[in-house]
Amino acid sequence: MRSFYLSAAHKSSGKTVVSLGLCAALKKRNLRVQAFKKGPDYIDPIWLTQASGNPCYNLDFYNMSEAEIIQLYQEKISMADVSIIEGNKGLYDGMNVAGGDANADLAKLLNIPVILVIDTVGITRGVAALVKGYQDFDKQVNIAGVILNKVAGDRHESKLTQAIEYYTDIKVLGSVRRSKALIIDERHLGLMPANETPQSTHFINRAAELIADQVDVDKFLDLETKKPKVKSPICVNTNTNTNTNTNTNTNQYQYQANSCCCKR
Repeated sequence: MRSFYLSAAHKSSGKTVVSLGLCAALKKRNLRVQAFKKGPDYIDPIWLTQASGNPCYNLDFYNMSEAEIIQLYQEKISMADVSIIEGNKGLYDGMNVAGGDANADLAKLLNIPVILVIDTVGITRGVAALVKGYQDFDKQVNIAGVILNKVAGDRHESKLTQAIEYYTDIKVLGSVRRSKALIIDERHLGLMPANETPQSTHFINRAAELIADQVDVDKFLDLETKKPKVKSPICVNTNTNTNTNTNTNTNQYQYQANSCCCKR
């Protein structure tokens, strides 16, 4: 079973449309596709469910423990040929400046290779600095490939690909052209829900055709996927402590690999 984490450098890079196209293209290959969405988003999962043909599930650090995330993920991929997790915002974006709740952290928790969708509007050689910076920011994150999005044409694609291949060891998996056919209407909460868009089936089918034509799906499927690092729960005392210097964490459980340091 192969799993991939689709993320981006920033919001509105086009990762949802690429995710939809990939899910639908893989489904057309008669593969059973399991989709996930990071965070509590309810709109993107509607689209991903329609594209993959299977219910999409949320993986959310704020509403789930790490053990619950791993359990749900492993349970749902058990009958799948391939799984795709679509991130939210940028790869390293989150509430905590030190990390811990970002897409990168979820990819590390599940030990899944990241495919970075890059919005290439207005950039050429500088794309290498962007990709290299994301690769070096956290060496534990496996950025296995890049999909170039909103590419202007052949000359633009050539400059982008040459820069990435010259300065990094990350594979360019595809180059998706700018196209009005790959634009979904947005509103204040994000994309217009698929169940409120009469042409959603046509859009997904068209996205599948364009993505299959412009992304090397075989190379995508050949990327190495490892098993998630399962963590064992350890109990922590949640009683209120009157010492103001003590961190009164309200979480009932913390997770640490292969150890349990206390008893209930």
